[in-house]
Amino acid sequence: MITPLRNLYARYFSDPEAVILGVLLLVSTLVVVYFGGMLAPVLASLVIAFVLEGVVRLLEQMHVPRQPAVWLAFTLFMAALLLVLLGLLPLLSQQLTELVGELPRMVANGQKALMQLPERYPLLISPEQLATLNDSVRAEIAELGQSLVSYSLASIVGLLTMLVYLVLMPLLVFFFLKDKRQILDWFNRYLPRDRGLTNRVWADVEVQIANYVRGKFIEILVIWAVTYATFAIMGLQYAMTLSLAVGLSVIIPYVGAVVVTLPITLVAFFQWGLTPDFYYLVIAYLVIQALDGNVLVPLLFSEVVNIHPIAIIIAILFFGGIWGIWGVFFAIPLATLVQAVLVSWPRADEIPGEAIQPEAGA
Repeated sequence: MITPLRNLYARYFSDPEAVILGVLLLVSTLVVVYFGGMLAPVLASLVIAFVLEGVVRLLEQMHVPRQPAVWLAFTLFMAALLLVLLGLLPLLSQQLTELVGELPRMVANGQKALMQLPERYPLLISPEQLATLNDSVRAEIAELGQSLVSYSLASIVGLLTMLVYLVLMPLLVFFFLKDKRQILDWFNRYLPRDRGLTNRVWADVEVQIANYVRGKFIEILVIWAVTYATFAIMGLQYAMTLSLAVGLSVIIPYVGAVVVTLPITLVAFFQWGLTPDFYYLVIAYLVIQALDGNVLVPLLFSEVVNIHPIAIIIAILFFGGIWGIWGVFFAIPLATLVQAVLVSWPRADEIPGEAIQPEAGA
């Protein structure tokens, strides 16, 4: 029993740099798992700083000094934030209120359509099954109403938290950009000196994480804008809210597109019924999804390491279960980190004879 463990240690943990990398990964994971809630503004600010760092570097390539580039990028960020707060949020709130008010009518129309099913398809569904289905729908609606009431009561605390975040996050983003070099130097002073493996792994992963975060933000904005333009031209109700849902759905690969399709088709169905307008909208939506997966994603994420779809789904389930929405958002770069660690981890190809031979008399 001891010999296999000695062989395992000699193969994977004989290099001190590998041990240092393993300890740093373990400590980082524990910090995020147990203190992720408290550090949420810091994590969100880091993500925004990653995005704005691309703008800063682009300005530096245009021979703009870093400090003016930081101020310009931060000014653009604050302008976008004010635009969202003053222009987008009121519109979303109005459309959501209208959608909630329309839910009873949609449910009534849906029940009328269901009542016709036993007459049209008597072999597929019976009146008893339909009655059971209606009871289940009423129970779900009642539970949804109670959840909305509870959410509205808890929204005051959420509003106060949002106000705190609106003050803290811009400050954090600014200082992450302005004092990036000083922060990294301070952090490096407390790391072990023998961290060459850690530096190599981070150098590989940093580029891919930065490309992924910036590419994902660009993908969200492009899909949101194209979907809104399509829905608005076709006259779909709640176009801004539904298009924002489509844009945010790209955060969760594969699954997000499937989930957001349901409310879009339901709203279109209750607005137009099974008319040509309904089919045109569904076709346009499917075309947008196809262009996203086959054109936009390859363009934006060409520098990100290719990972098998099964690995991506497992990463979403695993990291999403640990860190919630942040785990879902960073599932692909975290999977990339795991892959980079596995590839770069030093291992002894040949174990010395004295390390694998059992002792005499053992």
